[in-house]
Amino acid sequence: MTRAAGPLGGVTILDLCSYLAGPYGCTLLADLGASVIKIESPQGDMLRQFPSSLAGESRFFLGTNRGKRALALDLKQPEGLAVLHRMVETADVLVENFRPSVPARLGIDYPRLKAINPRLVYCGLTGYGDSGPLSEKGGFDQVLQCLSGIAVFQGAAAGTPQVVLGSVLDYFTSALLAYGVAAALYHRERSGRGQYLSLSLLRSALTIQAGRFVWAESEGREVVRDSGTGGLTGIHPTNEGWLYISVHSNHFFAALCELIGRPELARDPRCATMRSRAAHAGELVPELRSALAARPALEWEELFGERVPCAAVRPIEDMFDHPQVLAEDLVATLDHPQVGRYRAMKGPVKFTDTSGPAPTPAPTFGQHSDEILTACGYSAEEIAALRRSGVVL
Repeated sequence: MTRAAGPLGGVTILDLCSYLAGPYGCTLLADLGASVIKIESPQGDMLRQFPSSLAGESRFFLGTNRGKRALALDLKQPEGLAVLHRMVETADVLVENFRPSVPARLGIDYPRLKAINPRLVYCGLTGYGDSGPLSEKGGFDQVLQCLSGIAVFQGAAAGTPQVVLGSVLDYFTSALLAYGVAAALYHRERSGRGQYLSLSLLRSALTIQAGRFVWAESEGREVVRDSGTGGLTGIHPTNEGWLYISVHSNHFFAALCELIGRPELARDPRCATMRSRAAHAGELVPELRSALAARPALEWEELFGERVPCAAVRPIEDMFDHPQVLAEDLVATLDHPQVGRYRAMKGPVKFTDTSGPAPTPAPTFGQHSDEILTACGYSAEEIAALRRSGVVL
C-alpha cells in the first residue's frame, strides 16, 4: 500500500478489536499515517454482522475501519498464536478490547508480549476497567451511558431516561485511545520503553461529563449539575423547519433581538445576563418563537449569518454535499469490492506538512492475509499450510 508521509508514518499497529471504540481508535491512528493491521478471529469483527441496508457489508463497519489491512487469524490455535508473536516482534502498538481475563488465556497479555518486544505500546480497552467488581462484565456505549448518568441528563426534559444516539461514548473513547497511544509513542521515543495503557468506557463516560462531575462538600445530592444556559439557547420551530440558536453572550443576544425585529428585548431587565434570561425562559421563549415563525429556518440561518451562532436542523445526508464540508475536503469517494463506490469520512485532523495517506476503504474479511504473512517472512508453502489447517482464513 502506498502511503503518504503522516505524523505516525512508519508505525505499525496491530488492531485486535471488535465493535466500534477500539477499531475506530485504530482508524484515527491510520489517518495519521500508521500502518494498521486489523486481525480478526475466524468469526470476524462482530460489527460486520450488524444490520445494514447495504448489501454485503455493514455501514458501521465501513465507516469504522477505513485505512486498514486485514488478516484473519485463529489465535486459539498454537500456530495462530505463533504468527501473532512473530508480528509483535516488529510491531509498535497492539490494541485489544477483550475483557481483562481474556488476553492471558489467549497468550497475548502485556507481560508476555513485553518479553517479546519491550518497546511495544500495549493498549487494553475494557468496559469497566482492569479491576473492581464489574471488570469482567461486557461493556457497551449505551450500557455505560445508563450507568454513568448520561441517560438521566439526556432525558431530563422528557422526564424519562434517554440514551444519546450516535455511539458518542464509543467515538469519544476512540479519540482518547488515539491520544493515549500517540502520547505513549512520544514517551517511548525519549525513554526507549513501551508501556501498558488502560482505557475503559466507564473512564470515558465520566471524562466526557467533566463539567458535571464536580461535587463540592457543601452541596446536596439534588444540586443542579447542568450548565443551565436556559431555553433561549436551543432548538426552536420556525414556519418551515427547526433552527438551533446559541446566544450565550450578551453580544449574540443583542444581535438576535435586532435581527428578529425585537431590539427592545436586549434592554429588558429580564435579559440583562445569561442567568437572568435563563430564569425568565418561560416568558421569553414564546416571544422568541413568535418572531421566528415569520420565516423558514434556512432563511433565518442566512439572515443571522456570522452575527448569531445558529444552524438549520438538517439530516446527515445533507452533509455529503454541504459547501462547507466540501471546502474543508472532508468527504472521500472510495471503491469497495462488495459495496462498490461509496462516499465516507476523511481524516479529522489536517496537517500542513505531514498530510498522511489518502483514505482507503475498510478491508473485506481476510483481504490482506497473504500480503501480511509474506511481509512477516512466511513462504507461500507455509501460508498454504496455515490455510489448510484453518489458522489463517
